[in-house]
Amino acid sequence: MPMNRYIDIKNLEKIFYGRGLINRQKNAVTAVDRVSFGIEKNHVFGLVGESGCGKTSLVRALLYLDPPTGGEVWVDGTRLGDLSKKEMRSFRKRMQIVFQDPNSALNPKMTIEDSLQEGLVNRGMAAGDRKKRIIRILERVGISPSHRKRYPHEFSGGQKQRIVIARALAMAPDFLVLDEPVSNLDVSIQAQIINLLQDIRAEFDLTYLFISHDLNLVAYLSDQIAVMYRGRIVEIGSTDEIMENPLHPYTLKLFSSIPGIEPHEAADTLAPSLESPGDTGKKKRGSLKGCHYTETCPRKGSVCQSQVPPLTLIEGSHAVACFKIGSLPGANR
Repeated sequence: MPMNRYIDIKNLEKIFYGRGLINRQKNAVTAVDRVSFGIEKNHVFGLVGESGCGKTSLVRALLYLDPPTGGEVWVDGTRLGDLSKKEMRSFRKRMQIVFQDPNSALNPKMTIEDSLQEGLVNRGMAAGDRKKRIIRILERVGISPSHRKRYPHEFSGGQKQRIVIARALAMAPDFLVLDEPVSNLDVSIQAQIINLLQDIRAEFDLTYLFISHDLNLVAYLSDQIAVMYRGRIVEIGSTDEIMENPLHPYTLKLFSSIPGIEPHEAADTLAPSLESPGDTGKKKRGSLKGCHYTETCPRKGSVCQSQVPPLTLIEGSHAVACFKIGSLPGANR
């Protein structure tokens, strides 16, 4: 693993099997299909895609909250699959997640102080040290420590998201997964939370995986971007590479649907809908052969329907999974 690469994911796969012995394999759903990427230390990696494309399943597998079916996850040189349950519990303090909905993330029956100190109690931190850390972290995220005895319903949506961020920071992590952390907030509040996330990343030397369906937001915050479609990474590169030269038909379609972004001229030839026809659920994803975008893509050829396009390096760090990009293998079939 490269020395500066803090996260390295190799051929990660997550399959949800059907119930019972007879239909277990038949009804299997492949939510994450052999995904690979790396995140450099102190960088922000943006993962963008529609709802249902497998982003959250990938995150849960990456963090071993729901262990992957296959593949490897390396964090700071440690292969998570090699850790025992006890070792994983200890290691997990270095990896925290900020969820999309703070209302679901916070227990309504617990005070803010109790929510923030729950993990610290499990770590065996003394009461006095816990109190000092909670006060310091609340101040850092813009919540008055004098309000720590209050309950979640006494705070606004933006304040609750700040509290969720504080809870993650309380464990002193190296790596934060931000799973659509501002999608439920007003635009003005979104900007405040994004600025807070940028400030604390620099202050605490954090590495981020930022997940969103908002390409503008991902581009603003990220150093590198990956585009995910139906469980697979279809395009990946630096933010400049993706924003200035999007190549995959699905990426182009994303661009064409966002106000304020001028799509590549090739986007004009794409199908009018982001959704695949028919059943767009995860179950169908597992049964598809070849490229998952075949049903919607106007460029499709015979090779697209029978073979899986590999992520192929185009230039710099820019890679695309499409047989129909320029001189890539299969472009004329």
